[in-house]
Amino acid sequence: MTAAPTPRRVVLTGPESTGKTWLARLLGAQLGLPVSGEAARALAEARGRALEPGDIEEVARRQIEGEARALAEARRRGAPLVLHDTDLVSTVVYGHHYNGACPAWIERDAAQRRADLYLLLLPDVPWVPEPGVRGDAADRVAQLPLFRAELERIGARVVEIGGDWAERAARVRRELDRAREATRPR
Repeated sequence: MTAAPTPRRVVLTGPESTGKTWLARLLGAQLGLPVSGEAARALAEARGRALEPGDIEEVARRQIEGEARALAEARRRGAPLVLHDTDLVSTVVYGHHYNGACPAWIERDAAQRRADLYLLLLPDVPWVPEPGVRGDAADRVAQLPLFRAELERIGARVVEIGGDWAERAARVRRELDRAREATRPR
């Protein structure tokens, strides 16, 4: 008996308030894909405050654990894809943006754990405030070049996604359909 192929990992990434969580939940449900959530968001919500520099390693560990659970679920179900609402790339970028640094092990793991495809969401939709979870609208403009640089550093395959909410949902759906199609035997 042949083992099922390893599911392809697709990451929704990019600056704050660009629709990553919304798209992961929506398209994960529509396509029946296992989804890992954003550890930084979950930790900030659980603590009821914005994250602090000392939280970054816990965020990274929780992110890795969540991704592992989603990947195990994809394998168990035979799903061709697993969808991640961010990964360690975001941890690296937010570490540098908010703290001025990121622990070396997180940067190393971000490269070693590189996903198959990154959908980089652009900050061209209205800002949605979430006090205690995200910065402000100006932050996301400053974050975009950091995301591009980090994705280049790790040699990621990237597709940039912009447009209004409906356009970005349709574009992400098309990219997920393409990725799923690429997993089918020829």
